[in-house]
Amino acid sequence: MNISSQTNFDAFSPAAIAERVEQVGVLKANMSLRQLVMLGLLAGAFIGFGALANNLVLSDPLTSIAATRILGGVVFSLGLMLVVVAGAELFTGNNLVVMAYVDGRISFRLLLRNWIVVLLSNLMGAIFLAWLVWMSGHGELLSGKVGERLIATAQSKCLLSADRAFFSGILCNVLVCLAVWMTFAGRTVIDKLIAILLPITVFVAAGFEHSIANMFILPLAWMLQQDPLFLNTSNVVSLSGMAHNLLPVIAGNLVGGGIFVGLVYYLVYGRKPK
Repeated sequence: MNISSQTNFDAFSPAAIAERVEQVGVLKANMSLRQLVMLGLLAGAFIGFGALANNLVLSDPLTSIAATRILGGVVFSLGLMLVVVAGAELFTGNNLVVMAYVDGRISFRLLLRNWIVVLLSNLMGAIFLAWLVWMSGHGELLSGKVGERLIATAQSKCLLSADRAFFSGILCNVLVCLAVWMTFAGRTVIDKLIAILLPITVFVAAGFEHSIANMFILPLAWMLQQDPLFLNTSNVVSLSGMAHNLLPVIAGNLVGGGIFVGLVYYLVYGRKPK
């Protein structure tokens, strides 16, 4: 029997992953504007669904803090699972496209175009889902505890100092991009789901900052603050508060995914001998 046929189901090696990530990076950079916007909108909503599920778990007052954070991370993984398996364009995962740029396969203009269009599309998708969730009355579940928990989470994010938000963003996207990286090793859907689960669970349980998740949480909390049920909460969540959180978190995510994962792996596997 041919030996190669026996290894068809083996995971791709790290060197093979690097080549596949670069190839996909070229495809992502050359997508049409329509594709980038539509898939970016979906990714923003997908991550929002994960953040919604996480908040629902955290709203249970009867479960220990450690258990809720771990379980919350597990259900949050739904967001990246949908992005990878169903198909969508996520800014934090697309930070790996930098590998195609440093290898000379795409221009800086295409790299920047991908990041900007996808980031803005993620933002619009996340805000639209937040509006739908607000209109559905989801925050009133558990006698309003779901809404109260989300508002409290958003307020803590708005009060986070810029340096902590930046470094937390770095750590977050190191784990997110490692999860995306490992999905390229898999050959089946199950392989990809397993690769995503633990890195995402750890970043959520550790409380690290994900810019796209925050694009869902912060606007939804701002909307909930307008409801009579939550008028007794302090209105810390504002447009300036959102910007205070999102700008350093986006920068941190970019450094964590683009430099600490993408560039590092390119230096290990992507550089061709002269």
